[in-house]
Amino acid sequence: MEVKKKKIEDTLRLIPLGGLGEVGRNMTLLEYKNSILIIDMGFRMPEETMPGIDYIIPDISYLLENKRYKNVVGVVITHGHYDHVGAIPYIWNRIGNPPIYAAPLTKGIILKRQDEFKDQPKLDVNEVKDGSKIKLDVFEIEFFKQNHSIPDNMGLLIKTPVGNIVHTSDFKFDNFPVNEKPTDFKKLESIAENGVHLLMCDSTGAEEPGHSLSEKDIFENMDKIFAGAKGRIIIATFSSLINRIQQAVTLSEKYNRKVGFIGHSMKSNVEVTKKLGYLKSQKGTLLKKVAETNDLPDNQVTILCTGAQGEENAGLMKIATGEHQSIKIKPGDTIVFSSSVIPGNERSVQILKDDFIRQKANVFHYKMMDIHAGGHAQRDEIKEMVRIMKPKFFMPIHGQFSMLFANARLAEDECGYKEDQAILADNGNIINVTKDRVFIDNKSVSAEYIMVDGLGIGDVGEVVLRDRQMLAKDGIFVIIAVVNRKTGKVQESPDIISRGFVYLKESKDLLYQARKKVIATIERSTTSGQVTNWTYIKDTIRNNLGDFLFQKTQRRPMILPVIIEV
Repeated sequence: MEVKKKKIEDTLRLIPLGGLGEVGRNMTLLEYKNSILIIDMGFRMPEETMPGIDYIIPDISYLLENKRYKNVVGVVITHGHYDHVGAIPYIWNRIGNPPIYAAPLTKGIILKRQDEFKDQPKLDVNEVKDGSKIKLDVFEIEFFKQNHSIPDNMGLLIKTPVGNIVHTSDFKFDNFPVNEKPTDFKKLESIAENGVHLLMCDSTGAEEPGHSLSEKDIFENMDKIFAGAKGRIIIATFSSLINRIQQAVTLSEKYNRKVGFIGHSMKSNVEVTKKLGYLKSQKGTLLKKVAETNDLPDNQVTILCTGAQGEENAGLMKIATGEHQSIKIKPGDTIVFSSSVIPGNERSVQILKDDFIRQKANVFHYKMMDIHAGGHAQRDEIKEMVRIMKPKFFMPIHGQFSMLFANARLAEDECGYKEDQAILADNGNIINVTKDRVFIDNKSVSAEYIMVDGLGIGDVGEVVLRDRQMLAKDGIFVIIAVVNRKTGKVQESPDIISRGFVYLKESKDLLYQARKKVIATIERSTTSGQVTNWTYIKDTIRNNLGDFLFQKTQRRPMILPVIIEV
């Protein structure tokens, strides 16, 4: 009797290494047999509980295991925001230097940032545009333009052996964008004609009802501010909001103002966009140095700067505190916060606003009038995208878990999808995609936070972070004891060094008792100098002294016992 072999389903594995359950760090793998396609390679900013950390990047352990990176056929980049391209300098050369495919502005931003990494090999960046089609082994990719807050933003149609996958990128539907054509709905419909098996859809605006604001509305409100301003106008925004920068330049020219720039990333992006023709301006409008604005009448000056989130070392903070070498606030200046506040930054931004108001500046922000539009589709736009694409399966991407959940529920409650058709995944999940179904595997891959601290990549883990948090919270308490090797007795009084815990001159009684505790602990643990385990004694000092200091102060500093044998 012939035994039939069980047919193995043809399966594509979709593996998000970042971007799900968080905003930023976007990176996704599509793996089919021995071919891996990478979508985006971004970073995210650290949380407040991560002192000293510069960025957080995706965990590429899966690619490094068994040298899977050798199977990478290419990296496609959707657009030039750093949450999609920022990790390239830290990852690309560790995975075999695969070819990168990006639109012209995105390519320019990638290469400009790479200039800061002189020791890296030259990037292999291939230029694509709206309508470009490329074939990377089993993957056929078509790029299509999507409106966002930066030009050259591309959605992806990925033809795979198991069906067509559409990746929306970050997107919004805007009938009146800045320096761009509006969404081409006929193009979207043509993409959907051959059937969409899985739609990977931006979730960042999925909790917001209705339709996102058009850049036309922002432009009209900014125009009112320019028309009423008698002095200098200082606009703080993200350096990556190229469309907002263009609006400011256009309005400055309308009202006979010159434009200066503050902030490394702001200057860098302006240089790239101007060179590639994405930032349009008349000759002489853009100043080479912001100090040149001091030679002009105040009503002929616009300054664009970074720091709208209250970042400590950014340009706007330096202006507010009087630390900027060229720009000092004057009564009558107009300050425009043209960005929403990222959760967690509310207090820093409020302090900034207060500082400017105290200095008699006029402050405008997005809660007062519509001077910021997000670059992400809200609920009505997401429903329209689903209506056009008619995907068999729907997978929310890009956003905090609440945003992903809202997007999945939107698909179920308002678009007619069943729960098993709306795939709610997390970083590290393996999403199996076959011709008939899409489901999350019971296995997963590592998708931990990889932290960048200066030149170090991944060498700061939970233990180091915990130490930094402890130092920031309760300070450090170093106690140095000299012990006689023969007798086991402490010679003289132990020295104490305290930083960020107590002021030594005002805590003499506490320090006296702490010294007694240390001496007693050491001498109890030594017998005629026969010490076998100094590590154990140091741990005992750390625990006993920690309990004592907490009892007296309700604070537990990092305690470092130093024992010197003589």
